[in-house]
Amino acid sequence: MQKKMIIAIDGPSGVGKSTLSRLLAHRLNYVNIDTGAMYRCVALAARRRGVDLTDEEALVRLCRGLRLEFLRNDGQERVLLDGEDVTEAIRTPENSMRTSQVSALPGVRRAMLTLQRQMGAGGGVVLEGRDIGTVVFPEAEVKIFLQADPVERARRRCAELQAKGLEVNLDQTVADVMARDAADSSREHAPLVQAEDAVAIDTTHLNIEQVLERILAVVQGQVERSGTALERTVP
Repeated sequence: MQKKMIIAIDGPSGVGKSTLSRLLAHRLNYVNIDTGAMYRCVALAARRRGVDLTDEEALVRLCRGLRLEFLRNDGQERVLLDGEDVTEAIRTPENSMRTSQVSALPGVRRAMLTLQRQMGAGGGVVLEGRDIGTVVFPEAEVKIFLQADPVERARRRCAELQAKGLEVNLDQTVADVMARDAADSSREHAPLVQAEDAVAIDTTHLNIEQVLERILAVVQGQVERSGTALERTVP
């Protein structure tokens, strides 16, 4: 029996990684693993439990005790932290900035790396994050690096938050996006960087379906080259 692929989708915030990885996993009947959500859960848990974001040892202990799950419910993917649905709570602007701090710590990344590799080792998975193709699964059969103009990414983020009833400021969101980019790209451990063998896709002027079709074309090309199995494709 042929081993199914590991598909890595990397890129900065606001390029559509989460949406595209969910859609791609559904189309291929693969499991979607949102690694960014895992770090968001750590940041949320640290705030709730009063753990100092500069205390790396305490954060590592926190990581080791967390129970993280990804579930699909009525077509929607939900993130559970110790049994609680935190899908919305982990995506506030405040938690996003805290996540950038937490995810820069080597000990936290090592703890999450072990879990991510365990979850994806069997193949048949789509993982999205910032270092999947470079650190978590450098041997992934398909690597995609998504990018987009920072202002466009900020507009998308504002629209997403406004749809949830939150008041947001575009200028501040642009500043937050650029600050997050700088933090993610300059961190010493596992910085955001495009893998040499990743296929780059600029999503600035593309809609989700257009980007998905481009990714599917890359996946199909890998199938044709290697004969790697795709279980089935969902229309």
